[in-house]
Amino acid sequence: MNANILISSAGRRAGLLGCLRESIATRGSNAAVIAIDAGSTAPVSFLADRSWVVPRCTEPQFVDAVLELATRERVALIVPTIDPELPVYAATSRRFGEAGVTVCISSPAVVQICADKVKTHEWLVAHGFPTVRQTEPRLALLHASDWRLPLIAKPRCGSASQGVRRIENWLELQAVVDSDEDYIVQEVAVGREFTVNVYVSRSGECVCAVPHWRIEVRSGEVSKGVTVKHLGLMELARAAAQALPGAYGPLNIQCFMDEAGSIVVTEINARFGGGYPLAHRAGARFTDWLLGELEGKSPPYFDGWTDDLAMLRYDEAVYVPGSRIRA
Repeated sequence: MNANILISSAGRRAGLLGCLRESIATRGSNAAVIAIDAGSTAPVSFLADRSWVVPRCTEPQFVDAVLELATRERVALIVPTIDPELPVYAATSRRFGEAGVTVCISSPAVVQICADKVKTHEWLVAHGFPTVRQTEPRLALLHASDWRLPLIAKPRCGSASQGVRRIENWLELQAVVDSDEDYIVQEVAVGREFTVNVYVSRSGECVCAVPHWRIEVRSGEVSKGVTVKHLGLMELARAAAQALPGAYGPLNIQCFMDEAGSIVVTEINARFGGGYPLAHRAGARFTDWLLGELEGKSPPYFDGWTDDLAMLRYDEAVYVPGSRIRA
């Protein structure tokens, strides 16, 4: 496979860039990794082999711009990275496919379930997966005797932990209601927080599930984590991934597990998680399988990844002439 790979909304995803380059090198390919972003200051734009500034994914010109670029640059695979662009790619993946470009994206139904916390909760409950109690802020106030403080308030369609509030008293919840923003409230999940990175093949089989304990989180992304080979977490995540109607590629499932071993699922993200490089370094090389599936090779079931591997992140910088980011 010598066609190129495109990271969409590349931002700070230097770890993912490195994983893709490792997989390309392993295959003996000379493919380039290309980056696109809506801004000129995305660090990965200066680390990729080539990069372009494109319209925001919410703008009507986005799809045409990316499709033209992908065709011109011989792109075989597009890897989305942020939640706002997922519905756009899911809705247009067939159009990209007709141009010979595969988008690493689940079905529109899966993207809708994962993007909306009300739909996520309804889907989890309907399919019998353990989750936390959830309701609208207004209803929690109306039936305050049924709820125990503190609560967690989250934007209904938010991501990266933006706008998440811990509600310590009813006045704080009233403020959420009065804000007229679209929020949900959940009971506080107890125990340790985990992300389970899963890979679902084209045939709909979840071939790998790698839990990691989120020791420390910054801006919604794990900064310190350690892999944990816990069969309960792995089996629950695999079952959820396979039950989703049209999941494909990398997803991550957020869970909490208490001291007794009880697990609840709180969120599902239909994309590479920010902590995926930990799973990759542990031996679960999702990027290998993505490239292999482009060639029609089905990934094997894999649970041979390294347990108890820690990732401790730190910041690095890219130094470029200021004129390059003001262009």
